[in-house]
Amino acid sequence: MSTPSHPNAKTWVAVIGSTLGAFMAVLNIQIVNASLTDIQGAIGAGIDDGGWISTAYLIAEIVVIPLTGWLARAFSIRLYLLVNAVLFLVFSVACAFARNLEQMIVLRAIQGFTGGVLIPMAFTIIITFLPKAKQAIGLAMFALSATFAPAIGPTIGGYLTENWGWQYIFYVNLVPGALMVGMLWFSLDKSPLRLSLLSQGDWPGIITMAIGLASLQTVLEEGNKDDWFGSPFIVRLSIVAAVALPLFIWIELTSKRPLLKLRLLARRNFGFGTIANFLLGIALYGSVFILPLYLARIQGYNAEQIGMVLAWTGLPQLLLIPLVPRLMRRFDARLVIGVGFALFATSNFMNIHMTADYAADQLLWPNIVRAIGQALAFMPLSAIATAGIETENAGSASALFNMMRNLGGAVGIAALQTFQTKREQFHSNVLTQLVSLFAEATRDRIAELTNYFLSHGAADQAEAGHRAIVAIALAVRQQANIMAFSDTFYLLGVALVVALVATMLLKRPGRMDAGGAH
Repeated sequence: MSTPSHPNAKTWVAVIGSTLGAFMAVLNIQIVNASLTDIQGAIGAGIDDGGWISTAYLIAEIVVIPLTGWLARAFSIRLYLLVNAVLFLVFSVACAFARNLEQMIVLRAIQGFTGGVLIPMAFTIIITFLPKAKQAIGLAMFALSATFAPAIGPTIGGYLTENWGWQYIFYVNLVPGALMVGMLWFSLDKSPLRLSLLSQGDWPGIITMAIGLASLQTVLEEGNKDDWFGSPFIVRLSIVAAVALPLFIWIELTSKRPLLKLRLLARRNFGFGTIANFLLGIALYGSVFILPLYLARIQGYNAEQIGMVLAWTGLPQLLLIPLVPRLMRRFDARLVIGVGFALFATSNFMNIHMTADYAADQLLWPNIVRAIGQALAFMPLSAIATAGIETENAGSASALFNMMRNLGGAVGIAALQTFQTKREQFHSNVLTQLVSLFAEATRDRIAELTNYFLSHGAADQAEAGHRAIVAIALAVRQQANIMAFSDTFYLLGVALVVALVATMLLKRPGRMDAGGAH
């Protein structure tokens, strides 16, 4: 397909409509997570089982992303995208009417399967419909879905849940969704179906990929809760993933018609760009996970309050992302990416000395710095990684790039959950040794608290002394938790420093354009 040097209005409508779909698909993950407690209570799900409401969506999404390029060729971009966009809206509304956990899991899985189509298709449309000179603008729009949507999701989800009810987090998709469907219907041209591709498909690759990714995603989502390899279920799924995924890679490298062209990763810019994108996924989704957890657990914030804090990681991006294409014209794109990763890393390092008083006001500047960093890093990284990718390889490139970011998010959240738990135990052990009854400071503190409780309703000396010891134990646990959260931000900062190193290995954009298409 030849790309016109000056795209017409119809092309821009297709780009805007598809990126709106990607925005909604990413937003739907975070908007539901912000309201998970309310949903669990409404449908009678336990705390552990309720996690499957999110897990079902994420498993379906990560499995369908690699399939999208192949299915879009078979059914045509127009039909495939329109059908999935409509189904996404239908099952979004259906989730609001779920009456039990089983119904919700099935509906969320189907919604994830349709929503997962919208993300790589938007990316594919940008890098195939737009000429190189205009792709930066399209990728800036896509960046709003990848970085702005996760940041603003808890804000919207918290507000709707607290003021309207959890059902509205699913209804909110209807108006922008109708606009998306209308834009895609108008802008995408009809093209013939190529159903013969279904019979020629890389079915061994599809089967091993689906089994491997579904198993891996489940392990990452459920592992920490089930004590990882202390659970036979997690052990079995880990073995399945360990067998299926290497087999999938071998099939793709040896097949004449592979589902994904993994050899694209051997191209310097796409390979290192994908590594950096994986690490960006760890930090992007990891920080959106860990910050609400800190605010709820340590500061006692509700969903709406958490959303207001996280809004400052999203709102500045609305102003900054449209300016990034101009920066790329004036400066080496690698420099823009490097500054972005450096700022994103710095925002995490700003949170490594937290105290019990560290709340919304103290998080304001780290969140603004993070917003600037995300805005600068994502779009230029996407542009450099995919420059020189031929039209026939666009589907594979889009699937790999977006799948690795989502997989990075799953790995990041799983690692941070485990890391935070282990560090809390470590700090608790250290602090408990320091707060010894043999220490004079401890005995003085117990005496102070005992006198306090005696003057505030304790029946006798024994009860007051017990309350004093409990209060000290709770204070130790809270301090250990705070120190563990500080450690998780340090880990996120380190991941972003590694991503910064990966971007230093990218070729200069000028040289890349000259030789990237062979």
